[in-house]
Amino acid sequence: MRGMTTMSKGSNLPVSTARVRATLGWSSDVEVDASALLLTSSGKVRSDNDFVFYNQPRSAEGSVRHAAGAAREDSVEVDLSDIPEEIEKVVVAASVGNGTFGHIPGLHLRLTDVAGNAEIARFDISDATTETAFLFGELYRRNGQWKFRAVGQGYASGLAGLATDFGISVDDEPTAAPAAATPTPATPAPSSVSLKKQKQISLEKRAATEAPQLVSLVKKAAISLEKRGLGQHTARVALCLDISGSMANLYRSGKIQQLAERILALGLRFDDDGEVDTFLFGGSGHQVESMNLSNVRQYTADVLRRHPLEGSTNYAAAMKLIRRHYFGADTPRNGPHLDQFPVYVMFVTDGATFDEDAAREQVRSSSYEPLFWQFMAIGKSSRALGSGGGGRRRGFFGGGGSPSGGSREFRFLEELDDMGGRFIDNADFFSVEDPTQVSDDELFDLLMTEYPGWLVLARERGLLPPH
Repeated sequence: MRGMTTMSKGSNLPVSTARVRATLGWSSDVEVDASALLLTSSGKVRSDNDFVFYNQPRSAEGSVRHAAGAAREDSVEVDLSDIPEEIEKVVVAASVGNGTFGHIPGLHLRLTDVAGNAEIARFDISDATTETAFLFGELYRRNGQWKFRAVGQGYASGLAGLATDFGISVDDEPTAAPAAATPTPATPAPSSVSLKKQKQISLEKRAATEAPQLVSLVKKAAISLEKRGLGQHTARVALCLDISGSMANLYRSGKIQQLAERILALGLRFDDDGEVDTFLFGGSGHQVESMNLSNVRQYTADVLRRHPLEGSTNYAAAMKLIRRHYFGADTPRNGPHLDQFPVYVMFVTDGATFDEDAAREQVRSSSYEPLFWQFMAIGKSSRALGSGGGGRRRGFFGGGGSPSGGSREFRFLEELDDMGGRFIDNADFFSVEDPTQVSDDELFDLLMTEYPGWLVLARERGLLPPH
């Protein structure tokens, strides 16, 4: 092959060199993540191990690997001589953590010879619009010869939509555990990978060893976040648990422990510190040891040994602790408070509170802070998931109905969800009859129903820095 070829969408050319590098480049500070999929003649992967990206940086046999590039570049390398015979195609794709590809200038792919670093071809992308994942090109076999085709196909459904098209299933057994045993050279160079990515990779390797039950959960949380353009979003995560006496069976059965593990999985994707701050409320409020990979296995049992169930329910007791912890005060606020990162609070209860006025004031005042309340009620309700209802009055399930349609003990949570007099709407609510009967995918989608829209408002109103 001589010289460099400028390619247009749909064009192809032969590839005569054994090892090639596909480098994605762009001209802004947005973070783009390159990936590759190894496909059989069916157009599908053999397993999730055929999806190569920064958290799984090489294919099982090592013929395809993620190889981060310089600033505003990301790449994958392919050894065509080592591709398994049953693989007919290697697709080169990418996803964007925040925003869309239509807002990224200078988007292009360069195909180079790894041995001599000679540029083989360049494909410029100029027609991207609302896509959050993009298929740049593909290396494919034709009559015993490898070729490269410029594709340029986008996915508004994000990485999840692209992955689903090629047979990736988030319900399969986790693939991150084998990657944890990969030798150090397979990990992208620290100088070329964002600090958050490095920490996420490290955390997921730790999870494979210390808390393997979380690996699949983290993967599912990541897919849900990618669908909403939050793949690289950073937020502090708090879990607020009801420890009133009526919660006894939920703790004893392990259902709250399972829920806590799902929230930690979300926290591992949102925040690279590897912890979820935990608060309790019964008659009083308590801040307890944060949940992390080291203590998650028996976390709720250990917490209850130190803080036995109490005989009352007061939401505001914990709400005050949360606001003090993150923003330094629990007093009334009437002006916007700017902070670098948002706080996502998962608030879990099985019934009503005795301090409604105080709780209303905490939600109202916190609407001036970058704090989002995700209320989840557990119990029988005509709208609870698992009872034939929609679990909520509006939003994710699009349900209708009047306020009187739900269980009376959850009336106040519905009120907080729709309460007026706030700076911005900073709360969402859904109910479940049994949290273990809601699939992981459905739960993560529920948790992200209103949060992305709140983020937009929080930035517009000065609670968070603009993008």
